[in-house]
Amino acid sequence: MSEFPIQRLRRLRRTEVLRHLVRETRLSVSDLVYPLFVVPGRRIKEEISSMPGQFRFSIDTLVKECEEVARLGIPGVLLFGIPEAKDEVGSGAYARNGITQRAVRAVKKSVPDLLVITDVCLCEYTSHGHCGVIVNGEVDNDKTLDLLAKTALSHVQAGADIVAPSDMMDGRVAAIRDILDEGGLSNIPIMAYSAKYASAFYGPFREAAESTPQFGDRQGYQMDPPNIREALREVEQDVLEGADMVMVKPALPYLDVIARVRATFDLPLAAYNVSGEYAMVKAAARNGWLDGERVTMEVLTAIKRAGADIIITYHAKEVAEFIRSAG
Repeated sequence: MSEFPIQRLRRLRRTEVLRHLVRETRLSVSDLVYPLFVVPGRRIKEEISSMPGQFRFSIDTLVKECEEVARLGIPGVLLFGIPEAKDEVGSGAYARNGITQRAVRAVKKSVPDLLVITDVCLCEYTSHGHCGVIVNGEVDNDKTLDLLAKTALSHVQAGADIVAPSDMMDGRVAAIRDILDEGGLSNIPIMAYSAKYASAFYGPFREAAESTPQFGDRQGYQMDPPNIREALREVEQDVLEGADMVMVKPALPYLDVIARVRATFDLPLAAYNVSGEYAMVKAAARNGWLDGERVTMEVLTAIKRAGADIIITYHAKEVAEFIRSAG
C-alpha cells in the first residue's frame, strides 16, 4: 500500500458532505426504544429530579406521550409500571388490571402501530424492592419463575407486543416461553435482559421506579461487572431457552461486552443506555461542561458501532429531533 504523501487519509474528512458519504456507522431513529414510567392517577406528568426531561406519567398523559413518540418515528416504548400498592410477592405485577396492564391497553388503543415492550420483573411491585420472592433472606430463584411467567402472560394478554424479562433469574426465559406457547401466544417475541450487570449506573432509575432494595443488594443475581465470559454464557443460555432478542445493560461502560456478544451471536442485540449514563450527560450539559447534543449523539453512535441493533435510551425523543433537524 502506498504511504504518505500519496496516501492522505484526511482527504475524506475535508467537508461534512464527504464525511457523511463515507461514514461507517449511521444512527437512525428506527434504532431507538424510549423507556417510560407509568403511575396511578390522572393528569400526572411529574419530572424525575435525577433525570431532567424524564417524567412519571399517569395513563392519560402516557398516551399523549406515546402519540408524540410515534409522531417522531420512534418505533417502540419500554414500559415500567409503579403500582398503587406493593406486597411481599409483587402481586401487582401480574394483576389483570395492574398499572402496566391498563397502560398497555390504553396505549395500544390509541397508537396501535407503536411497539409496546413491557419490562417483566417484580422489583417495582415488591415491598422489599427485590426482583423475586424472598425465602430465608434471599431471593428464591425457582419460586420466582412462576410469578415472572404470569406477569409476562398478563402483559401479552393486555396487548404487549414484546416482553422483556429483566430479573436475571436462571430459567426465566424458558418459563415465559412455555406459558406463552401454552396460551397460544407463540408469536410473541422475548427480549431478554441477558447480560444485566450489578451496576452503580442504575441510581436514577431506582428513584424513578421506586425500586431500591430495602435490604441488601442485587449482586447475588445480577452480573459481576468484571466478567465478560460469564456474559456470553448468560446470552447463550437465554438463546437456548427461546429468547428472540438479547440485551446488554448498561451500555456505555460495557461496549466491549456488546462487541463480544455481537461477534458471537446472530440474534438482534439491544443495549440499554441507562439512567445514570443519561443523568451524567444532562448534568454536565446543564453546567456548560459539555455540548449535550454532540455528546449524546457520540454516545449513541458508539453503542451502535459496538454492535447494538436496538438502543433503549432516555435520549430517544431528543435524538429523533436532532436527526430530523440534521436531515
